[in-house]
Amino acid sequence: MTRTTGTRRLAPAHLSTASRTWWRGVVAGYELQEHHERILTVAAECWDRAAQARAILDEQGLTVSTSGDGLKTHPAVAIERDSRIGFLRALRELDLDAEAGPDPRPPRRS
Repeated sequence: MTRTTGTRRLAPAHLSTASRTWWRGVVAGYELQEHHERILTVAAECWDRAAQARAILDEQGLTVSTSGDGLKTHPAVAIERDSRIGFLRALRELDLDAEAGPDPRPPRRS
């Protein structure tokens, strides 16, 4: 992806205010093709979902009671984790770094 002084496009309305601001900043700063904008939207959605889950966990805690008077992990823990992973993967796919560096991941095994 190349940096550009891009044109102003509207961010998807369903994103949070912070995510819409970030989305517009990326679109304005890079020359993106349509599929890149879709990946960017997915990244923003993942970030918003993680934030929603974090707010629930802050209010309700990391555990919930079970029917047998035990505790189990709150379902929002998995939602937050999965959403963060999705955000980071989408960001990696966008490859917004100005300088291309070596792939930090080890090579795959055959």
